[in-house]
Amino acid sequence: MKKYISLFIIFFSLINSSLNAKENKMILKLKYGEVEIELYPDKAPNHVKRFKELADQGKYDNVVFHRVIDGFMAQSGDVKFGNSSSPSFNISLAGTGGSDLPDLKAEFSDIAHTRGILSAARSSDPNSANSQFFICFENAPHLDRQYSVFGKVIKGMEFVDKIKKGEPNSGSVTNPDKIISLRSK
Repeated sequence: MKKYISLFIIFFSLINSSLNAKENKMILKLKYGEVEIELYPDKAPNHVKRFKELADQGKYDNVVFHRVIDGFMAQSGDVKFGNSSSPSFNISLAGTGGSDLPDLKAEFSDIAHTRGILSAARSSDPNSANSQFFICFENAPHLDRQYSVFGKVIKGMEFVDKIKKGEPNSGSVTNPDKIISLRSK
């Protein structure tokens, strides 16, 4: 009987860990292809929860990459002013808005800002992240322990690399690319 109980526990644990792994994967659809993202709920649980909540409600759909700096990062996620299909869309204000939800407290970790990392964008206040995020094109060690890392691109980084780049200094983009959709896998 103990053998069956042990086998049941092992079987249940394997199924549960497989389900949890799927719950922490997202699919970002760009016009260039699909990008798979793995989330880090153990490192930034509140940022992961917010990201999944907004994504699964469709809030990121049609939101532009308003700030894209070649060799650095692509920023998106302004669900207030950055949604190109919304009446409140304003490219000159994109990057200044967020969601109707309260800002998040910082969840800094030891995860380095390397190629493919997703991190929460914020103002100079570490506790001001809301809906915006960025994806690193290259390593950015100057951001380590300064911004809340909550995920990483695990497939499709070549499609992220194709996102239209902005002005070299500001990163502001004319006629920017957008998120087609972003959902849990």
